[in-house]
Order: sequence, then C-alpha cells, then structure tokens
Amino acid sequence: MSETSPKLRAELEGIPTYKPGKPAAAGGPVAYKLSSNENPYPPLPGVMEAVTAAAATFNRYPDLACTALVDEISGCFGVPASHIATGTGSVGVAQQLVQSTAGPGDEVIYAWRSFEAYPIITRISGATAVQVPLTEGDVHDLDAMADAITDRTRLIFVCNPNNPTGTVVRRAELERFLDRVPGDVLVVLDEAYREFIRDPEVPDGVELYRNRPNVCVLRTFSKAYGLAGLRVGFAIAHEPVAQALRKTAVPFGVSQLAQEAAVASLRAEDALFGRVGSLVGERARVVEGLRAQGWTVPESQANFVWLRLGERTAAFAAECERRGVVVRPFPGEGVRVTVGEVEANDIFLKAAEGFRKGL
Repeated sequence: MSETSPKLRAELEGIPTYKPGKPAAAGGPVAYKLSSNENPYPPLPGVMEAVTAAAATFNRYPDLACTALVDEISGCFGVPASHIATGTGSVGVAQQLVQSTAGPGDEVIYAWRSFEAYPIITRISGATAVQVPLTEGDVHDLDAMADAITDRTRLIFVCNPNNPTGTVVRRAELERFLDRVPGDVLVVLDEAYREFIRDPEVPDGVELYRNRPNVCVLRTFSKAYGLAGLRVGFAIAHEPVAQALRKTAVPFGVSQLAQEAAVASLRAEDALFGRVGSLVGERARVVEGLRAQGWTVPESQANFVWLRLGERTAAFAAECERRGVVVRPFPGEGVRVTVGEVEANDIFLKAAEGFRKGL
C-alpha cells in the first residue's frame, strides 16, 4: 500500500475553521445560548404549516430556481427577479460571490474584525485577504479601505451592521466610499442584520444598488426571520453578478422546506416587525444596563452587543457560562453577546455586573 497521500490545494493550509457559537450544555447549569445571534422566538405565523406541507414531498428535489421565493423577494423589495440569487444562508451566497470574482493573485478587502467567514471563503478561493483594521470606535474605516484598493482588488465586503461589533456606517460616508471604488470592483453590502437598524442615517443597501452596477446586497432569513436552521439567504445585484451567482450555486442547495418557510416568513411582516421591535427594546435595555455598570459599549444596530475585553475575554466568557449563559468570545479581543429572551438578558447583566465588581 502506498504511503503517499492525495495532493490537496496548498491554499487550504492554515485556513481557520469556522467556529460556531457554543451551545448551551444539555442538563448542565447553562440555560441560555447567546453565542450565535439566533432569534429566540419560534417561527413566524404560517411557517410551520408551510414546512409541514412541504415535508410530504421531500422525496423530490426542490425547485432549483427557487421560483416562488424569488418572485416573493422581487415583489417585497421592488427589484427584478433576474437581479436575485439565492443560496444556503447569506454566508453561502458570500462564498459564491468570492468564487465568482476572485482567484489566485486577486485581492478581497474587508474590515477586521468583521464576520469571521470572510477570511475563510477568501482563502478557499485562493485569493489574498486584505484586512483593514476598524477605527478606535470599532467602526469600518472606509477611507483606509478605499486607500487599500489596488489593481488586483476584485471584491470588497462592507458588513453593515458589522458583526461582531454591531456598529454601522452611515449614508454620507458610505456613498463617499462607493464613489471612490472603481466600477470594476464589486462592493458587497452584507446586511444580515438590516431589520434591527433604527438609525435613520444608515442607508438601505437595496436603494444604493439600484443605480450602482458594482454594488451587491446580501440578506438572510437566519436572523430576524428566525430560520437559522434552514439555511436560506439571497443576494440582490445587477444581472451580470446575479447570473454569476446562479452559476456558482450548489445545485438544489436551498431545500424546498427552506423555500416554503422563507415565503411564509416574508408574508408575516406584521408579526416580524413586532418581534424585531421587542428585540430592539431589549437591546436598548442591555446596553443601558451595561453602561450603568461602567462598561464601554459601542452603539449596536444589530441583535447583539460587543464588549472589548482584551486579555479578560476568556475569563468573562467563563463567568457568563458559570452563571447560566453562553456568549461568543474572540480570544484576546472581546465578546459578542446575542440579545435573547428577557430572562437570558437578565442573567447576562448579572454576570457582567459580578465580573466587573471582581476586577
């Protein structure tokens, strides 16, 4: 038997593995999971009925074109169906975007720290990641990102609100940045948390894309819509980009259950707004509580808050877990804490208070 191993791509060497949020321990002291930015509410009205009906046919392949879902998105957002591409969550579509634009010798720019999938999907494609540090206020430094553009730049991610800091870039600075980006460089506005924004100065990416052929908008059903377990997201982009995304999509990647659930969720808009409103209210309560304790907390426009803790990150996460909530630590940097149920948020605030008193 040969002792040699199959040759694998050199680009895979050293690629970090995506780290999901740690689950709450079954039967243990941990009661709540605040580590994955999940929606704590059950599916929206009509979703379970749609999924149950679709389950009777899962011996069949799903609709490859996601026709009903694309039509529903088209009507909801007022965009042509040909400008829509679906995928396995917004992260799946993000990977398709990198595959469609960048390869060895090309560059992908994004802020750091930002969504941890960006370096993974960039390196998988063989492209070079160009990470631009956030400002001291944990916001995208768009001027520095524009300065980083070279003739090898193919794609730029702008995560708005930014994961994991929850911070945003506003209309004037974003439009000024887009004006500086060459027309042959694709700018991806990753708006996974768009529904939680309450700052009127933060633009809707769909409005920006309309007259900018090099702008693509990412959205997901995983967060506000509460379909994280079904893996369905979409992009809105001008036809050449949308067509490229359809070419790079995994065939039948979005299950029929996910398609039907997403359609039903889009039709439950009133209930969605109510739930999102409740979470936004809890976000304000958590931020106010933390600041009253003496913490410095960036203004979040997402369904999570960020605490920059540096070397104290691991100890803080351990204290939260001991108290009964799991948060998402980024070693040496800080923790991201999902806004969850009222009870979970109460436990977290008590854990944060106890930790601070022990400093």
